[in-house]
Amino acid sequence: MQNPRISGPGARQLPLAAARAPTLGAPQDPSGPQGLHGPRDLGSLRELNLRFLELDWTRAALGGRIAALTRTQRAVMADCPYALFDLRLGDHEYWQLRLQDAHSWHVADRAPVGADHAEFMGLALFFAWYSATAATLSAKLALCMHERTAAAFSRITVNRIPDLVVTESAALSARWSQCAPFWSALVLAAASGDEQRLRRVQLSGIQLAAATQLPLRREPRAV
Repeated sequence: MQNPRISGPGARQLPLAAARAPTLGAPQDPSGPQGLHGPRDLGSLRELNLRFLELDWTRAALGGRIAALTRTQRAVMADCPYALFDLRLGDHEYWQLRLQDAHSWHVADRAPVGADHAEFMGLALFFAWYSATAATLSAKLALCMHERTAAAFSRITVNRIPDLVVTESAALSARWSQCAPFWSALVLAAASGDEQRLRRVQLSGIQLAAATQLPLRREPRAV
């Protein structure tokens, strides 16, 4: 799966969604990180996943198979205890540079960001900032956030987020985009309605998330 980028007119900000996406037997206990601050944080993460899957280019991915799912099936697909999107939070050098000097990046010079993309980025960046300030290991694992990235985010205030939506929107991609078998398996499991099959695929995502946190920072292999 390739890493598409989006641009377009308009942008707007909304509060962080807290409502949990509809679920059909998705993992609850040992299948996910156990330190996100309870159902509220897990619900917010799953809602972000669903919003990501609803973006136009995400729906067109995998030969249109995500778009072919019903919204309920996409909600099932999104019901993972880790992010299905990638904001390059594992790249601490990138974020340390971007966050250390607000005047180095000129918002006026950036191309307009599409409204849906901007809305998603605002929510996702707020959740990343919140997770960094909460300083929980499980939240960092769920977002693939490097400790130095978390430290950099914890030093900024929430007022920086609107500018970051514009300057950093190109950083958004699908998580584990190089692992096409994972995405294919997740789509097929969500479409099948088989809870055990879905759980197995989601568990493989936990393994991929853990692999990215290894000291050698190796790229995870396809599952």
